[in-house]
Amino acid sequence: MDRRRADSDFITASSPVTLYGEFTQGNNRKVRCAVQLTEKDLVVQRLSSAPVGRNKVVLSLRECVGCRAYREDDKADPSAYFAAYFYPLRKRRWMKCAPWRQRVELCFRLAALQEPHANLEEAEKWARAVRERSARQQHLRDGVLLSSLPRPCRLMLFVNPQSGKGQALSLYDNHIRRMFNEAGVIHTLIITERQNHARERVRDAELSQWDALVIMSGDGLLHEVINGLLERPDWEEAIRTPLGILPSGSGNALAASVHYYSGVPQVTSEELLVSCGFLLCKGLVSHMDLVSLHLSSGDRLFSFLSLAWGFVADVDVESEKYRHAGAARFTVGTLVRLASLRIYKGKLAYLPASWGRSKDNALQKGAAAFCRNPPSCLEPSSSAKQPSEDSCPNTCHSNNSLKLRRTEGKSPQSATKDLPGPPDTLLPPLDQPLPSDWVLVPEEDFVLMLAMYQSHLAEDLLAAPDARLDDGVIHLFYVTAGISRNALLRLFLAMEKGTHLQTNCQHLVHVKVQALRLEPGTGKGIITVDGEVVEYGAIQAEVHGGLGRLISG
Repeated sequence: MDRRRADSDFITASSPVTLYGEFTQGNNRKVRCAVQLTEKDLVVQRLSSAPVGRNKVVLSLRECVGCRAYREDDKADPSAYFAAYFYPLRKRRWMKCAPWRQRVELCFRLAALQEPHANLEEAEKWARAVRERSARQQHLRDGVLLSSLPRPCRLMLFVNPQSGKGQALSLYDNHIRRMFNEAGVIHTLIITERQNHARERVRDAELSQWDALVIMSGDGLLHEVINGLLERPDWEEAIRTPLGILPSGSGNALAASVHYYSGVPQVTSEELLVSCGFLLCKGLVSHMDLVSLHLSSGDRLFSFLSLAWGFVADVDVESEKYRHAGAARFTVGTLVRLASLRIYKGKLAYLPASWGRSKDNALQKGAAAFCRNPPSCLEPSSSAKQPSEDSCPNTCHSNNSLKLRRTEGKSPQSATKDLPGPPDTLLPPLDQPLPSDWVLVPEEDFVLMLAMYQSHLAEDLLAAPDARLDDGVIHLFYVTAGISRNALLRLFLAMEKGTHLQTNCQHLVHVKVQALRLEPGTGKGIITVDGEVVEYGAIQAEVHGGLGRLISG
């Protein structure tokens, strides 16, 4: 291999050079490049008469998903190659849209040595060095170094072919298959055939064969998988299995949240898929909060995203008829529901995440009175209307709705005791009064109630801007009756940028809680969990901080 000291103008990478070589481009042997590999960057300079700055490319190893060395099938050619794959954030020319990840492949031909195996060894040295330095570019999140999947890793990939616009398989073929190959990710593809297919599969699978379970669908399929894991006898170990999300549904709320947590501007559709595919290939794993929910029948289920009642739940379910429109279905559904705005009667109560800073005497008295004469469900208070952080509505959906498991022959109070999963320490039985430190909401007429544990409610709805994967709280929002249609529409429009709490709407309340209880009034209605319809009636929830694991980039 031809080696020489790099030109002084060329050594401009962000850290000292560790490897240097000159190679021809893999697809054009007439073009010769000087290549430097530092601890943080791969720097490529095209050797020509053009000014130095115009032909230089600096690619961060943080944006590299993989690198491989190989030889062509032509045995007469002693050359070897190494190819590196990057997904840097780039803007489109002449457009003001947010930058998005665009694929960059760099391929170099090594032919300086006469022995084919020697060229291949040199190419493998470069490929190995790129992979190792890329792996060292671990991201710190809140000062914590994230763990990572092993390399190579083995994934079980569930794809719901009916999710969203029904294009999941073509999106897999066009993007994800290639990205996994570039990153050296070994995966087994499972195409879901029916409702609860994925839930049954993970409930019975030998999980030691897999390093992670990945879902390519809307949020409903992940809801199935999480509940399937927590139904296993070995749920404590099973729920530690890292989960991954690749968006191909209508709402894609968790995927949008993961993208948001990575600190890059909001994107949607295929651009969001590429971003989540990149984060998945990087393989960094975070803890994720899960929420335990109890229904009046005695059923218990787990949620990773949201609990909704009223306007939000109605829009989610009623907009199913517009599924062919993709994410736009929620916009259409919102406008339709605004035209005939409903009032929902019910009682709501919650346990604040930081009780004690500003206890209102009236609330304390109300709580004491409530616990002496409990209705059957509770409610929050207007003195809790201190502007906090996040707010209401719209929701994601998948066509994998959860069928709740009932425990036959047992009372609602005792049924949940025999179900696997972590015990709830903050929730009394639904038919029992609440402790005195819970807050009761005096209003009983609502437009919506929304409990969020992630930042996004849909691709383009930033409902809880300060939420994090494992902040250990539920972000509770509710809107009381009396709000005008125009004011409610303004809240939704502001939510696209996460500024809805800054509208100072007097009917909107946001508070961070550890647990909550909702008792809807009599009559028909809709309650959704992670966008899936559950039985209508009293429901209560408690957050379990960091119970799950999620691949977050």
